[in-house]
Amino acid sequence: MTKSQLNKLILVVCGILFLSGCMPGQSIEKNLPVFESQVEIFETEDTLISIPTDEHIFVSLYDAINQGVASITVYAEGLVIGQGSGFLIDNDGHILTNFHVVENADEIEVVFPKGFRTRGTLIGTDLDSDIAVIQAEVNTSAITPLPLGSSKDVKVGQYVVAIGNPYGLSGSMTVGIVSARGRLLNSLRAAPSGGFFTAPDLIQTDAAINPGNSGGPLLNLDGEAIGINRAIRTDESGNGTISNTGIGFAVPIDIVKRVVPYLIRDGKYDYPYLGIVSRESLTLFDKESLGYSEDTNGAYVIDIAPNGPSAKAGIQGASTEDLFDVLPSGGDLIIAMDGESIRSFSDLLAYLVTYKSPGDKVDVLVLRDNEEITLTVILDKRPD
Repeated sequence: MTKSQLNKLILVVCGILFLSGCMPGQSIEKNLPVFESQVEIFETEDTLISIPTDEHIFVSLYDAINQGVASITVYAEGLVIGQGSGFLIDNDGHILTNFHVVENADEIEVVFPKGFRTRGTLIGTDLDSDIAVIQAEVNTSAITPLPLGSSKDVKVGQYVVAIGNPYGLSGSMTVGIVSARGRLLNSLRAAPSGGFFTAPDLIQTDAAINPGNSGGPLLNLDGEAIGINRAIRTDESGNGTISNTGIGFAVPIDIVKRVVPYLIRDGKYDYPYLGIVSRESLTLFDKESLGYSEDTNGAYVIDIAPNGPSAKAGIQGASTEDLFDVLPSGGDLIIAMDGESIRSFSDLLAYLVTYKSPGDKVDVLVLRDNEEITLTVILDKRPD
């Protein structure tokens, strides 16, 4: 097959997505290292972001990886209430999936390719990033765990592969590209002020993801998992038909590797909490009304949680007196953390979630009345 023919094939495969649902220093405990894959990386002749030259790359990747991807069926009171995907990550029988796949489960059935079936036990859940860990008895001499890569260096335009069980069709593989980085979605954890906390730094892809793909791996061409497929943006037409939009989201694997050791050991993970309300970015109109230059960026503090970490450190929220402003003035603009530039709220969340834990100190550089001020915040954990 020529490169031109393969590119056309990839464009066809990457066409449409559907709802994905259920059918610098780190600071972590010294005795609990960040999760490291126990598997050798599946090698290809191509580099990470090179354009595939023939279909054998995809065939070889599928043959090496698919046997570690599972179909997950969830039961409650003897009835099937949901179905999704998951994948084996170590030789101890730990299987990754989404929390929303196994939510409300009384029993979990795990089915690997070639018909191997086993019962699974839910041992850890993370509502903030929609992650769950299942423990199962797995013959790892016959089923190889998937290698975990890194999402830090994932590039927009890079080819990716999704393997899962859409509509119960086990072992389905689709191909696409990374469409964007740093996307935000609501977490499944309710915030005290109303609404939900935010899950940061998601990978956006156009690889076809459908109901039942949730919890399956998003892979690079080296066969490494770089994310867990979580959700898809959908569009419902006037006749009630859900149409595909080509916008899917995956939880980045670097966050997964930070969270999973705690889920295995403690059953839960506490995310760092700054205690502010912000918006993703500032428009030109916002910048003009707040007196910032066009090239000034950061996370604008609209409000702060009373007695929260930011309030205790002296970070200021916007004034409630400016009732007629679209965006009330008087709030600090966070422009850096520990020397790392912050250009948006997603940058702020990604830094905290990836590198910080409750109890850590973080030096926050804010812009207040055109003056830069550094404030030290001691992070708390997100409240229940």
